[in-house]
Amino acid sequence: MQFTLSRTPFDSPVAQQLCAELHDEYVRRYGDGDGTPLENGHFDQPHGDFLVAYDEDGVPAGCGGWRAHEATDAEMKRIYVREGARRQGLAKRLVAAVEASAAAAGRGRVILESGPKQPEVIAMYRSIGYVDIAPFGYYAYEDDSLHLGKDLATEEH
Repeated sequence: MQFTLSRTPFDSPVAQQLCAELHDEYVRRYGDGDGTPLENGHFDQPHGDFLVAYDEDGVPAGCGGWRAHEATDAEMKRIYVREGARRQGLAKRLVAAVEASAAAAGRGRVILESGPKQPEVIAMYRSIGYVDIAPFGYYAYEDDSLHLGKDLATEEH
């Protein structure tokens, strides 16, 4: 299946629907949603970005974005792929697009928080170069919170 990625405002109905589905996934896995405070402006360029993936029929299939964190990091948030579009490489494609957007905005590293009840997600991040980093953010003091990061490649011109 082919997917098209489109820059989309975080407060758009389609982005909010996908994020609501992700919230439901967190509730199923953890008993509660992600409590990290997010504001619509966090994903506005040049200090953030939000993408929605559409399938060949124009149906939203997934999403993801980043927001500025401190001086040089980009915090990846809301990577989500709907059940019917999973296991087709879309999550990796969304992550790569988020990384490219953050790099284009001058960010040197992408960071994220995850948890132990998402083993397939953690395995994917590790397979594409994410490593353990110092805890940060809303879940910095949670024992079962996992904090990962990946330095973004920079090209010398």
